[in-house]
Amino acid sequence: MDQKKVSFSEETRSVWRDSVHFPTFKPLEEDIQTETAIVGGGISGITAAYLLAKEGMKVALIEAAQLCSGTTGYTTAKVTAQHGLIYNELIGHFGVEKAKLYYQANREALDWIGRIVREQDVRCGFQKRPALVYATSARKAEEIEKEAEAYRKLGIPGSLSDSIGLPLQVKRALTMPEQAQFHPLMFLHFLISELVKMDVPIYEQTLAVNIEEEPSCVVHTEKGPRIHCREVLICSHFPFYDKAFYFSRMYPERSYLMAVETDQSPEGMYLSAEEPKRSIRSLTLDGRSLVLVGGENHRTGRGENTAAHFQNLAAFAEQVFGTDSIVCRWSAQDYTTLDKVPYIGRLSAGKPHIYVAAGFRKWGMTTGILAARLLADQLLERTNPYGAVFSPSRFAADPMIKRFFIENSQVAGHLISGKLAKASTSIEDLDADEGAVISLNGKRAGAYKDKNGRLTVVDTTCPHMGCEVNWNQGERTWDCPCHGSRFKATGELIDGPAKKPLKQLYAEKRTDGDTRQV
Repeated sequence: MDQKKVSFSEETRSVWRDSVHFPTFKPLEEDIQTETAIVGGGISGITAAYLLAKEGMKVALIEAAQLCSGTTGYTTAKVTAQHGLIYNELIGHFGVEKAKLYYQANREALDWIGRIVREQDVRCGFQKRPALVYATSARKAEEIEKEAEAYRKLGIPGSLSDSIGLPLQVKRALTMPEQAQFHPLMFLHFLISELVKMDVPIYEQTLAVNIEEEPSCVVHTEKGPRIHCREVLICSHFPFYDKAFYFSRMYPERSYLMAVETDQSPEGMYLSAEEPKRSIRSLTLDGRSLVLVGGENHRTGRGENTAAHFQNLAAFAEQVFGTDSIVCRWSAQDYTTLDKVPYIGRLSAGKPHIYVAAGFRKWGMTTGILAARLLADQLLERTNPYGAVFSPSRFAADPMIKRFFIENSQVAGHLISGKLAKASTSIEDLDADEGAVISLNGKRAGAYKDKNGRLTVVDTTCPHMGCEVNWNQGERTWDCPCHGSRFKATGELIDGPAKKPLKQLYAEKRTDGDTRQV
């Protein structure tokens, strides 16, 4: 049967960001002094600022764009310790005790959110829901059986079944009870309001570009002002100050989501064991009953047709819920570490005053809170049993060496193939609101015509490490297949590890009917 084509609006937007309006904060305009500088205005940075300020520590929070404009604003917002089929793997690599600590740390993060919601009466749609991972193939059904055995070894509550209450042919499913879902930005709106009440300085549109470490830490920002401090927490999705080669120790993936209107309300939060991934959860917003459908994961910059990922999710929503009423659609990017466990703690053994939280593997609602709590304890010199599990300095020969060589050999392959790849089209062939790789004076370049037909041409060489970016027609961006940097169609930086935009080679602008080359 042919897949039904769905007509989308050209705009991608998040249901979370559409429904919450944050206060705006000015950029940093002069040098300041504080005890701890927190770089990154997502769930881990905001929560860490809240926890430290509650303890009386003087903190300052900076964000390169707007608060919650990164992965936090584009999540599925499942609050759960069920991170796919992970516990059997953790036992195999790290043993029972560390696998148990991984679960307990995430469980405590979930409970902390629930306690704040209850005690502070935070209206954020926090609801207890079971989390289910399900298999539609015999091979994945066997893996679910092994995962259930891992639950038993670790003392994790769970149960097996052969159905999930949805019209899908399921062979086996594993349920983790008493998990939760919520509106993440409504929850963070409360934390931000508390930061304002505590006079915590917050600066938006303030990009951190470097750190001086001696004699104390100095955070340098793109436009000049500096933050003098004792410690720095890097909660910026990817460590902008990368002195420990994090770009070679994590890999980026994009995933896609859409909110569809339906009269059905799934009782749980669902995730497929198979690829392509399928994620499902319910949401009631402004009296409307919605279901969030997500999945279609792929390495950043390596999806052949990114627009097709939304079509695939729309077809799945039609199959399961009988609806093609799409309210909005969006995508997200996150990093996965070599052993799938986040890096939380000191940046490296030789950097005692710089801390990092990265590699959340799309489970940032729990691991982001976990990271904030762990980092706060470390700065306050309090005992925390989870430090060794998440330490960025850890090293396990299995699987980290194998994964390291696989990932970096793939990066090398993309670096070479990008240089050798031929142009896919010409400027003359581009329609309005379309981009592609072209040849300009015999060299690789990227061209984009906006909705009015105005042309911009950029150098497709990523300023991070020289890989060649690819065009993402689904979101009108240039994406790097090596380390995940993303750029607007006109070259401006969206997401690092790159710190600079793509070089603009040509820009057509019309003023009073004239065309000007930049």
